[in-house]
Amino acid sequence: VQLQASGGGLVQAGGSLRLSCRASGIIFSIGSWGWYRQAPGKQRELVAHITSGGNTNYKDSVEGRFTISKDNRKNTVYLQMNSLKPEDTNVYYCHTLRGLYDYWGQGTLVTVSS
Repeated sequence: VQLQASGGGLVQAGGSLRLSCRASGIIFSIGSWGWYRQAPGKQRELVAHITSGGNTNYKDSVEGRFTISKDNRKNTVYLQMNSLKPEDTNVYYCHTLRGLYDYWGQGTLVTVSS
């Protein structure tokens, strides 16, 4: 199983980025998917989650600014991030849980300058 995350970068406050996470070696459509983020010295936190049926939920601080979506044909989950704030600066990870196993992408760095 491999999760390949991409799309991070440097953006000014108020800008947008779209993260992508392409999965291989796993049946993409039957699982739920999440985007997490982690700042240095802090715990990894859930930012957005999408079920196999397409139901979504978000961390309060990103609600209305971030949108999680997935394309089962492309085995890819996305995180559209708008109105970015400096406090959104983090390494972002995609994740899926299958049975007892956690699968993580390698992380992509998002830096938002003020």
